[in-house]
Amino acid sequence: MVMNEPGAQASAKTAARILGERGEDTVAAWYLRAGYQILDRNWQCREGELDIVAGDDQTIVFCEVKSRATDRFVDPALAVDRRKQQRLRRAALRWLELQPWRRRLRFDVALVISGRIRIIEDAF
Repeated sequence: MVMNEPGAQASAKTAARILGERGEDTVAAWYLRAGYQILDRNWQCREGELDIVAGDDQTIVFCEVKSRATDRFVDPALAVDRRKQQRLRRAALRWLELQPWRRRLRFDVALVISGRIRIIEDAF
């Protein structure tokens, strides 16, 4: 695909969005199989967006999902840098302001590469 063609950029964004949605669906299913409930998905506030908020009786998990077609060029975990972590923490605090909670908190990063999933628990 030549990016200078009309509509090529929109098609690339659409393909990336579809890949991201599939990755989030895969990760949400993983949490469900692991015994968590999905409390929220794609929750947004001015501080940022939370891809998946999952919970069980003891823990609330804020999971950032990174989906890539391949890891050939760069590890997608590197996309969750210090700045992104700070935005996720601020968004999580905003989410928690609206919810009753008395559970441990955890931040995970889920990597979905070519359909394979890797969960990094307590990533930061």
